[in-house]
Amino acid sequence: MHTDRIDNLLGAVIQHGPSSNRIYIMHTGAASPAQLVKEVDRLGEQNGYTKIFAKVPASASRVFLDNGYVTEAEIPGFFNGRETAYFLARYLDRKRSCMHDRETINGIIASAKAAKVKSLPPLPEKFSLQQCRPDNATEMSNIYRTVFPTYPFPIDNPEYLCQTMKSHIAYFGAATNAQTIALASSEMDIEHENVEMTDFATLPSWRGHNLAGQLLKLMEQEMRHRKIKTAYTIARAISAGMNITFGRAGYTFSGTLVNNTNISGCIESMNVWYKPL
Repeated sequence: MHTDRIDNLLGAVIQHGPSSNRIYIMHTGAASPAQLVKEVDRLGEQNGYTKIFAKVPASASRVFLDNGYVTEAEIPGFFNGRETAYFLARYLDRKRSCMHDRETINGIIASAKAAKVKSLPPLPEKFSLQQCRPDNATEMSNIYRTVFPTYPFPIDNPEYLCQTMKSHIAYFGAATNAQTIALASSEMDIEHENVEMTDFATLPSWRGHNLAGQLLKLMEQEMRHRKIKTAYTIARAISAGMNITFGRAGYTFSGTLVNNTNISGCIESMNVWYKPL
């Protein structure tokens, strides 16, 4: 599974490469917004990337917006429950800004928004939920490799899973008969008290048991315990199941990131959902 590289640029953390054919400003960090805009423009032109995607605090957004970026989503309270995060895009190729399957995606969003918020039924006795440990990493990587032909981060690599477990990601799994059959993760930004609920994967033969919803509920409980203020996800826009899972869990739809991420074999649009914890 090929993934793009993560670099430090002027104090910001960026991901870039040919897989998603983009630059992703993951954290602006200590970088000057004006300098960062110029440098990512240069990097994008130099490598022929077709999109620049930036997740930035409201205080830095004006510089980006004044330099040709557009707002695709926003999450209030993203930074320590106080400051809004803007998900911004600049298209270096106009073709990339045209959203495929727009009618289908809009229908999925409508269905997910209309989903009633309700408590989950009890987890059937044959399933168990737990937080994953480093000795689960090989089994986890096999599940991710089975479910995702491509993915923006190397979750099919046991070393990556172990490394991120130690730093900032808590992985959770559903099991039956001592076999892990579904996974998800909480990627925490401890400094800014937010968490991305991500990396949902259920083996094909075990779908239909709402294991993603059960894992999401467990992760929310754990994140509240850790004093995280805001949860969000960036979900595949064409995945009705994942969008409805977040709609039913009380998340608010925030916007669509057009042709944003190489996942499951091609570049797809992604929907942003958020929820104060």
